[in-house]
Amino acid sequence: MLTVEEALARVLEHVPPGSAERAWLADAHGRILAEDVFSPGELPPWPASAMDGFAVRAADIPGDLRVLETVAAGGVPRHRVEPGTVTRIMTGAPVPDGADAVVMVEDSEALPPSAAGADRVRLLGAAAVGQHVRPRGSEVARGVRVLSRGQTLGAGAIGVLAAVGIPSVRVSVRPRVGILSTGDELVEPGGALGPGQIHSSNGHALAALVREAGGVPVDLGNAPDDPVAIGAAFRAALRCDLVVSTGGVSVGDYDHVKGVLKDLGLTMDFWRVAMKPGKPLAYGVLGGTPVFGLPGNPVSCMVNFYQFVRPVLRTMLGDPTPYLPVIQAEMVGRSRRRPGRAEFVRVRLFRDGDTVRAEVAGHQGSAGVLSMADAHGFALLPEAATEVAGTVAVQVFDPGFLAGAEASYRW
Repeated sequence: MLTVEEALARVLEHVPPGSAERAWLADAHGRILAEDVFSPGELPPWPASAMDGFAVRAADIPGDLRVLETVAAGGVPRHRVEPGTVTRIMTGAPVPDGADAVVMVEDSEALPPSAAGADRVRLLGAAAVGQHVRPRGSEVARGVRVLSRGQTLGAGAIGVLAAVGIPSVRVSVRPRVGILSTGDELVEPGGALGPGQIHSSNGHALAALVREAGGVPVDLGNAPDDPVAIGAAFRAALRCDLVVSTGGVSVGDYDHVKGVLKDLGLTMDFWRVAMKPGKPLAYGVLGGTPVFGLPGNPVSCMVNFYQFVRPVLRTMLGDPTPYLPVIQAEMVGRSRRRPGRAEFVRVRLFRDGDTVRAEVAGHQGSAGVLSMADAHGFALLPEAATEVAGTVAVQVFDPGFLAGAEASYRW
C-alpha cells in the first residue's frame, strides 16, 4: 500500500498541461496569470501633485506670491511657474514646468488681491525640493515587471493592471472537473427518502471544493450501482479535463467503479493509500484524462480531494504552490491513536496570544460530516504517531482562520 507521499508523487507525474486564454479585467479576478506582465508606460506618466495646495519654486518659500492659475486633476498647466509666482494645484494634477515642490493648502493664507486684481497667497514655513511631488515613473517605470506568471489576481493586482493601462491578460483556463456520484441509495437533497436511502451530499461538496480550487464543476449526476450505467457516465465524463467519482471503490459486491474503469481502458496506477480516513482511493489515467475514484464516506471523500485532487487541479492552473498552507499548533488535550497509517484529524484552531492552539473537531469517523463544517484544518499525524498531543503540523483549509480578522482595531 502506498504512503500519502508516494501516492501524491505518482498523481503529480501525470498532470496534463493547462491552457491559457485572454480575459478582460472584469473577468480576471481570482484567475491565475499565464504570463509575466510588464508595464507599457510610466506611473505617474508625468510629475504629479501628492497634495491639494500650491506648486512652487522651493527657493521662493516662505513668501507672498501671485497665483497664476488653478490646475485640477485631469487638467493641464498653461503657465510656467516663474520666480514670485505659484499655481494652485489639486491632488493628482500635473505639476507645471518651473515648479519643484508643492506646499499644502494648510500651510497657506489667502491675501487680498493686488491693485491689478491678481490673486495672491502667502505660503508659510519652508519647502524642500521635491516635497509632495510624485516624480514621473516613481511608482512604475516603463518596461518593469508588475505581475508574475502563476500569481493569483486579487483586487490589488487588478488595480495595478488598470493603473498601467492594460485592459486584458492571459490567464489559465479553468479546468472542467466532471463529478459523478454512485450508489442506489442516493437521492438529491429535497427529494423524498425511501427505505435505506440517504441524500446525496458528496457531489455538492465536491462541486464547492472544485470552485474553491479554481475549477469549473460539471455535474454528471448520480449513477446507480450498475456497471452499464457507471460506464456510460464515465464515457460522458471524458469531455472534461479531470474526472472525480465518489463511492464504489472499495471491495464490496456493489463496488463497481474500479472494474468499470479498467474495462474502459484506464491505466490503474493505485487504489489504496496508507491513510486515515480515505484508504480506498482509485487513481489512473483514461485517454489522457486523470480520473480519481474517491470513497463514498463524506469525510474520506473530502480528505482525499484536499490531498490529491486539489494539488492536481492547482497544478493544471499553473499555481507554483499548489498545496494548502501548513502551520504549527499546540494540541489542547491528548488522545491515543493506533499507529500504522498517516491520519488527518479534523481540528478547530484558535489563537492564544502568540500561540495557535488546536482542538479535535467533533466525531472523527469517516462519516462525521459535521466535523468538516466545524474544522479549520487537518492535524497531520505521521504513520508512527501513537497519540494526538503536543505540537502538530496543521494543514489549513479554512482561509478565514489565516486571515485573522478581528472585531476591533489595535493601534
